[in-house]
Amino acid sequence: MIYKKDATFSYPVLTNTSTSYEDGSFILDVSLEENTNDYRFIIDYELSSPFLKSLIDTGDANVILIIQSKDNKFYKLDPQQRAIEVPKSRVSLNKRTSIQMHLQSTNEINFSYNHDLASFYDDFKDEITIPKHSLLGYSNIVVFEGSIQNPLVLFEKKLNEDINSDIKIELGTETIIIHYRKEDYQFNGLGSSQAFNNPYIYAGLRTALQRFIHEYSEQGEDYVELSQITQPENLLDYKLYQLMSKKMIEEVSSENLDEVISLISDRIIERYAGAVKELINNGD
Repeated sequence: MIYKKDATFSYPVLTNTSTSYEDGSFILDVSLEENTNDYRFIIDYELSSPFLKSLIDTGDANVILIIQSKDNKFYKLDPQQRAIEVPKSRVSLNKRTSIQMHLQSTNEINFSYNHDLASFYDDFKDEITIPKHSLLGYSNIVVFEGSIQNPLVLFEKKLNEDINSDIKIELGTETIIIHYRKEDYQFNGLGSSQAFNNPYIYAGLRTALQRFIHEYSEQGEDYVELSQITQPENLLDYKLYQLMSKKMIEEVSSENLDEVISLISDRIIERYAGAVKELINNGD
């Protein structure tokens, strides 16, 4: 099974959110290649625990890749293996596909020499022994979103003469929709029409990110640490999550909202200002 939320164990397990390890992290990244018959999953992972790395090297722990689409597929990887090929007949990427990596013990393991544990375990870690086939750690989840109809489209523009305001921002299932009461408000016919719409796009991003913070922050907090949340099920939030992750944004909050928008929008205000300046110069 894939762990989408924190799980409780009677012994230390390495995850990206657990406090069992002093500096616990288990980061998985997967990229995809394909031909007519097969998918090729390129795998990169990083463990923060030298103790668990040594168990993999000695064969006392297995690296298991789980691919979940219609059902779960399990693939045991060799210690140095960084790719697997899966026939397309065995896995479908036509819908949301989740991938997670697990570490599983192949022998009974005692934690007395596990110096990576939090200090809480110092007095009794030599008493911790887990049986064969126990879970030692699990990674973040990597998602291939086959159900997104327009994976590269974040915004839609619609003419809607029935709205009670000049502009209306709507958060759709996978896009931010800008409704215009009049076609003139879209600046159609101008060479820089896209840039002139940038203030509306900015407003749309701000609205969407404010909802993102509300949905994924801990109760009472006004920030979200991206490494501490499960990849969103909501398709629009998933796109925003991916955008922020690619820009190496670690946290989004009410305090840094404008900075985050600047990073993910490719100088949106600068391009708007440039279009206005060009229009003024041409008018002169």
